[in-house]
Parts: sequence; structure tokens; C-alpha cells
Amino acid sequence: MTSNTNEHIHIDIVNEYGKGRIPKTKLQSTIRKVLNGEGVLEAQIAVILVDNERIHEMNRQFLQHDYPTDVITFPIETDPLECEIYISVDTALEQAKEYGVTVTNELMRLTAHGTLHAVGYDDATEEQRNTMSLLESRYIQ
Repeated sequence: MTSNTNEHIHIDIVNEYGKGRIPKTKLQSTIRKVLNGEGVLEAQIAVILVDNERIHEMNRQFLQHDYPTDVITFPIETDPLECEIYISVDTALEQAKEYGVTVTNELMRLTAHGTLHAVGYDDATEEQRNTMSLLESRYIQ
């Protein structure tokens, strides 16, 4: 009998955005790639897809930033990893158009970004942003 390395990884994708079809399997696969690549064997991750109004409210309430953003990660536990990742579908739609990529690609990038935050990466400096951007690209390929 072979051991499934993903048996201790639980991923929920919740569509609170309510419009359109969400590529749940691709988002889950992206998270699994990040966790596998970063050596995380046990995790519980919830990705909640919301609109700009909801993420703006959360950004203001929890991070004291008065604007909508694309993704916010809330770490709950580190060992085993448990977190919630909120993604604004409205912002993903805008950014997909701006970057000339599909909405699915942008949602996967934001999912990878949020998961990288959950495993300890930061993007406060240009060097950190570059590192995260390279990792995002690697994990969504």
C-alpha cells in the first residue's frame, strides 16, 4: 500500500462572490503544489472568494488599509498550518485584463501568493516581492 502525501492536506474553496464558475480544482492543485514545494505535509486551508466591497472592509478592519486589495491571508496556526485566504474576484478580473492573462491564471497566482504568505513569505520589500513573484510563477506552471 502506498502512502498518499496529500492525506493530511485539506483545502476548501468557498465562493462567496456568487457569480461565475470558479476553477476549484485548479486552485486546490495550486495550493498543493505550493505546500509540496515548501515541504508542508499537514495543512487546513480555506480560500474564500469575495467581492471588492468585502475585501475592502476586511483590509480596513484588520490591516488598517482603506482600499480594496487582491488577496489577504489570515494565518490561524503554524503547526500544523491552518489559514484562511480571501481573494477579491473583482480585483482578479481587473488584474487579468491588465496583465493580459486569463482570469483562471490570475486566480491561481493570487492563490499561490496567499499560500506563500501562509507558509511564511512576506512582500514588504522589493526583494521579497521579486522572490514571491518568481515562486508564484513556478507554482502556477
